[in-house]
Amino acid sequence: MPYLNKFILEKVQDNFDKIEFNRMCWTLCVKKNLTKSPLLIVEEDAFKIWVIFNFLSEDKYPLIIVPEEIEYLLKKLTEAMGGGWQQEQFEDYKVNFDDGKEGLSAWELIELIGNGQFSKGMDRQTVSMAINEVFNELILDVLKQGYMMKKGHRRKNWTERWFVLKPNIISYYVSEDLKDRKGDIVLDGNCCVESLPDKDGKKCLFLIKCFDKTFEISASDKKKKQEWIQAIHSTIHLLKLGSPPPHKEARQRRKELRKKLLAEQEELERQMKELQAANENKQQELETVRKKLEEAASRAAEEEKKRLQTQVELQARFSSELEREKLIRQQMEEQVAQKSSELEQYLQRVRELEDMYLKLQEALEDERQARLDEETVRKLQARLLEEESSKRAELEKWHLEQQQAIATTEAEKQELEHQRTEKEQALQEAMAQLVQLELERKQALEQYEGVKKKLEMAANMTKSWKDKVAHHEGLIRLIEPGSKNPHLITNWGPAAFTQAELEEREKNWKGKKTTE
Repeated sequence: MPYLNKFILEKVQDNFDKIEFNRMCWTLCVKKNLTKSPLLIVEEDAFKIWVIFNFLSEDKYPLIIVPEEIEYLLKKLTEAMGGGWQQEQFEDYKVNFDDGKEGLSAWELIELIGNGQFSKGMDRQTVSMAINEVFNELILDVLKQGYMMKKGHRRKNWTERWFVLKPNIISYYVSEDLKDRKGDIVLDGNCCVESLPDKDGKKCLFLIKCFDKTFEISASDKKKKQEWIQAIHSTIHLLKLGSPPPHKEARQRRKELRKKLLAEQEELERQMKELQAANENKQQELETVRKKLEEAASRAAEEEKKRLQTQVELQARFSSELEREKLIRQQMEEQVAQKSSELEQYLQRVRELEDMYLKLQEALEDERQARLDEETVRKLQARLLEEESSKRAELEKWHLEQQQAIATTEAEKQELEHQRTEKEQALQEAMAQLVQLELERKQALEQYEGVKKKLEMAANMTKSWKDKVAHHEGLIRLIEPGSKNPHLITNWGPAAFTQAELEEREKNWKGKKTTE
């Protein structure tokens, strides 16, 4: 049928009867295809349904009618029978429709209508009349039909005629059996229809003006008159625009809509596949990042373990040096006790030297504590710098992800806009953290300067004490401090915090980071 409609039937002459051609094709195929089960419709109605199927079917082989067109046809039949359309019943029918099946064949459609599933309570005659009405509209292009009175051109008498309105002509017959045609009113874009006032005892009059003739017609009531005037006016308007009949145009729009929906569905499936692939890639990237983070955490734990071990070793070494200093001090005190009887005149001098020694030891302890504080500050500043660089790298990464997200499809625009807002908020929070870290770094630098001055003062005091002791080195051998421990060093010099203060600052900083 698609081939016949496009390449043969549309090119035949005007006097070619397509209904007879369809009847010939029907005769060739009906016996071997029509079901033998009893139907509520006669063979003539089945033939009309078969012709309607050829009009509504899809333009591909094998011919089928899709559920949307089935619903359209069943609705028109229900309206023609004067019944109400039951959408829920049709939805149940579509649910039971085979998933692997795109539509119904002509014979399945005939069986569906013939078994009376969607025409319960209607007799055969009503169903036959509804099929005939839909057939006239869709196949014969009958836009409207009915009895009206027509005024003659010669005798000027009024005669009842059966009028049939088609896209370019109004034919009138003796009766509705269409056997005796009395004439035609050829319509074109120059025709017009006008309402007339009642006259000569006739009511509901209207006038059809054509190029060479004028027709006066009387409808049975005002409603029929208005319906006919509106139908003829719409037909003339379509002729001016060169548009096809309304049902053919509606059928084409439905096909184009189905094609558009199918294309949109395919595009949506393609986008879903792309999104799924992108999601899988993101999952792989996240898994890679997670593994790298775990490796970094393990390395950090190993470094922390080594640092703790080194700290323990340094503490042990410092304790041994303190013990050795105590031992030396005890030895010197014993020597002083042995010589106390001989050196009574120097007792006051020795006491002064001991006071000087205590002050020197306090100065050395202050110097050692200052160096420890300096190392603590340096560690803190190094960690702050490392976190600052990691924050900057994270900001650059977020900025790159934001640019990549903006470059994605427009269909994800709203979702990406939401993500961009969240990332900008996170970016602002990270910038605030960065500013806070900068402030803390400046504060640490100021503390470092204070500690450095303090260290210089302690060093000057130590030097002055050493000079004073140098005058008395012939009397007694001074106890010198042991070897200096490795000090905590930062990028700006010796640290100014103790280990306890450093741990307290680390705890506060981690608490702030967790809260943010």
